[in-house]
Order: sequence, then C-alpha cells, then structure tokens
Amino acid sequence: MFGSIFYNLWGALIAFTIYFFSTFQEPYTPLRVIMGSFIVAIIVFIVMYIVRFLIAYILFTPEVNEEAVEGDLEDNELDSTEGEKQEVPAANSTVEFQDENSEEIAQVVRTMMNREEEQQVNA
Repeated sequence: MFGSIFYNLWGALIAFTIYFFSTFQEPYTPLRVIMGSFIVAIIVFIVMYIVRFLIAYILFTPEVNEEAVEGDLEDNELDSTEGEKQEVPAANSTVEFQDENSEEIAQVVRTMMNREEEQQVNA
C-alpha cells in the first residue's frame, strides 16, 4: 500500500473537523454534532484505505525480468527471415552505465590533477 495508516488518521481528523465546524452553527444538539462528526471520521478512515490502494495501483511499476528480456533478444536474432542477424540493442543495466561513466570521470580527474601538478612545478 502507498503510505501508512498515518494518512488514514489525517483524513479522519480533517473530515471530523470539516463536518464539526460546518454543522456547529446549525440548530442541532451538541451530541448529534459530535456523533455525526465521529461517524464521518470513521467513514473517511475506511475510504482512505481504498484511496491509498488506488494510488499504489497507479504508481506501481513492475520490474522487468532480465532473463525474459535476454530470451526475447535471442529469439529475435533467430527469427531473422533473410538469414542475416538483426542488430538488437543489448539491454545494459544502469549499473554498467554508471561504472563506465565513473571510469571516464576518474580519468578526467587524473588528467586534471597531473596538469595542475605540472603547472605548480613549472611556476
């Protein structure tokens, strides 16, 4: 579920407050106003479970099974009608991509440090 029971309690508190203040000036007995406020708070507390479920359902992103992706890539290569292998882009993970970038960045930093040392020696 998205969130926690804390959101349910906040929703119930807000519903209680809105109902209480909206019926406070009406000619109802105080007991009726308070009981109505508690009933509305309980209903909103339960409805918040449904709202949280819908939010979690909307925001859900399924994880891709890497084995299935690799199997699909192999099937695509074998299904080539002209006998030539089709070039299918390899599924690189973001970890590999980050490693390549970090190596390039490290090389640039080393080069810059060497240049600074050379400038300090020459000065």
